[in-house]
Amino acid sequence: PGQRQGSGSTMAQGLSGNYWPLGALDFCSELADWGARALLLSPHPASATHAVAGFPADCSHLRKNSPSGVYVIQPAKAPPRVVWCDMDTEGKGWTVVQRNSHDTEITWKESWTTYKYGFGNVRADYWLGTEYLHLLTQQNTYKVRFVVQNKANVTHYAEYDIFSVESEASGYPLRLGRFSGEGEDYLTTFHTKNGGIHDNMKFTTHDRDQDQARGNCANSYGGWWYDNCHNILLNAKNYILWPGFCKSGDCISSFILSWDILPCP
Repeated sequence: PGQRQGSGSTMAQGLSGNYWPLGALDFCSELADWGARALLLSPHPASATHAVAGFPADCSHLRKNSPSGVYVIQPAKAPPRVVWCDMDTEGKGWTVVQRNSHDTEITWKESWTTYKYGFGNVRADYWLGTEYLHLLTQQNTYKVRFVVQNKANVTHYAEYDIFSVESEASGYPLRLGRFSGEGEDYLTTFHTKNGGIHDNMKFTTHDRDQDQARGNCANSYGGWWYDNCHNILLNAKNYILWPGFCKSGDCISSFILSWDILPCP
């Protein structure tokens, strides 16, 4: 799977034998880095071997007070995957599923298959993969936080108490719960003057048009849950849009964090 390489990416072999376009990421060096953290994953700190035998289902299952960084997770029914875990935001274990910077080398204009399996560098800008998002969010109840940073280096966020991506067969539609956070709700509330709504929209790429616009919104930007076309947009090169925070698309960075509401002890 994922044989098409993302822009400027190299292929890295995952633990399952699958190939993921992880950009400049050297999988072996990442595993070496992760190995230093293995004790943090294990319920028996004296045994790193025990940690290697079973990976956490997501970053919220890491031991409390673990540092932010690169880890290996394995959701139910999914292969192991290298991810970035944000352990600093509210002291929780957030799985970073997207990260983008305004001057990124990634074009974000990737194919359906490349978006499906993920691309980029987990230490920089990347997309975890729509299939992996589906598998991750089906194993339990998740919340999500969409975060942007404006030119003044001020961080803003919108949080939803339910976050789910359904199957490829249904078009990877986005399902969101109740909104909280700053500013207006641009994902689950319909905005006629902008791009409609994002909640319940199917995922669109340049080679699979599932939006509600006359043309294909992804031809101009990147893969996203478009309506007609967007209120906010985080998957684009040199254009990160969030009305009220960076209405001209000039946010300097964005990331999407997912957290298991009821992590196993």
